Amino acid sequence: MEHRRITPRAGAFAVFVSFLWSGNSIAIKSGLDHAPPLRLGWYRFVSGALIILIWAIYTRADLRVRRQELRPLVILGVLFSIQLVFMNLGLKYTTAGHGAVLSVTYPIWMAVLAHFFIPGDRLALSRVVGILVAYGGVIVISLDGLGGEASGRVLFGDILSIVSGFLLGARLIFNARLAGRIEPSKLLLTQALFGTLIFVPAGLIFESEPWIMNRELVISILYQGPVIAGFGFMANLWLIQRYLPSQVGVLNLSQPIFGIILAWLILDEPLTELLWVGAIMVALGAGIAQRRSRRERATGRPSVGATPPGLPETTGSD
Repeated sequence: MEHRRITPRAGAFAVFVSFLWSGNSIAIKSGLDHAPPLRLGWYRFVSGALIILIWAIYTRADLRVRRQELRPLVILGVLFSIQLVFMNLGLKYTTAGHGAVLSVTYPIWMAVLAHFFIPGDRLALSRVVGILVAYGGVIVISLDGLGGEASGRVLFGDILSIVSGFLLGARLIFNARLAGRIEPSKLLLTQALFGTLIFVPAGLIFESEPWIMNRELVISILYQGPVIAGFGFMANLWLIQRYLPSQVGVLNLSQPIFGIILAWLILDEPLTELLWVGAIMVALGAGIAQRRSRRERATGRPSVGATPPGLPETTGSD
């Protein structure tokens, strides 16, 4: 399947999906008050998988696993599970605001990895500048909450969240490389299956907290599961399999802005001057990264440049 430049309509949809994803850190942080990280993780997998399965049945997707699909599906499932471990543990130790910012570093990793692994998705100078400006805004936003939070616990959570962001970027690029080769519903169900198979026994072994279920936990699970692990995953996969992953990733840099505003509305976290400076930098950087070169405007195709070693000279995915 060929990866195209993102259209205005697809870009607006990507920003909407980004808004939904920005609330995920808040939902996880809220859920962690009532359930430990691994248990909360498989709650999310099971509830999200139900939505994906219903969609797969409705669209009559072929969910049979073929021999040549086993290896990439296993890699994807393991990568997904490890990334979610880092994300949930990171949010256990850091704040919801930090998690909302640091989890969104994945578009940076996506843009860098796409340069090497997605034919035609090259790191042109304007895109590099835009990404650096946007990432600078992410850093400014993250510094906003560091004044009174010098504890090693929060720093440890921040590090885990950054690692989770890198693993998420790697997983999305891996998904993009599988475009047209494996049914999307199969990819998403594999992730949910591996997560459940790994998180359930690990939670039973390592987590001794009592089992409870209340309204706050139900809301957290419904948001993480059906909204994010269900619709959010399907929407993201649809976008990165059709459009250049780095461009989709840059639009997702709006997440820290949405996330911190939601944290203010829901968790009563303060809005500060640094927040607005960071927000302007993220928006400006995303705009620069979306600018088309003269060659792109003339041809309607991305500037490919040199082809990475080991990849065919084409603007489509392998």
